[in-house]
Amino acid sequence: MNVEVTPLPGIGVRKDFALRNGRRLGVVTHRDGQIELIVSKADDPDACLASVPLTTDEAGALANLLGAPQLVAQLTEEHREVPGINTRQLPIKANAPFDGRTLGDTAMRTRTGVSVVAVMRAGQVHPSPAPDFTFTAGDVLVAVGTADGLENALRILKNG
Repeated sequence: MNVEVTPLPGIGVRKDFALRNGRRLGVVTHRDGQIELIVSKADDPDACLASVPLTTDEAGALANLLGAPQLVAQLTEEHREVPGINTRQLPIKANAPFDGRTLGDTAMRTRTGVSVVAVMRAGQVHPSPAPDFTFTAGDVLVAVGTADGLENALRILKNG
């Protein structure tokens, strides 16, 4: 997918790509830090059909929604030929027992046999988090293990 980067003098930068229907979908990052999700008109890629202003937290949440499934799909494909190995997204919810605590505090691998292979946070992938990686609400853990192990891991993150 080809992402075009267009400087917008006095405004900021537009980054967008073509959809299969001819429209363009992108993000405008304003010089003052504002972020807009934009959709162009099909007949005029420079004309905006829709614009949705996003806070930094909203942009991060959207990036997690879009990025984590893609990472999980890639890992699932790579593990397809390994029987009994599954990949799953595990969310850290606000005020959950491990919101603000470390991966090591969960004792996830010891308790379930599950490995946390990445954490999605605000659209950024943090691969192979160390035991001192501190979770925050909104994080999405990408974990690999058996079906039972992943269910137990989800319970641990929900209940402690």
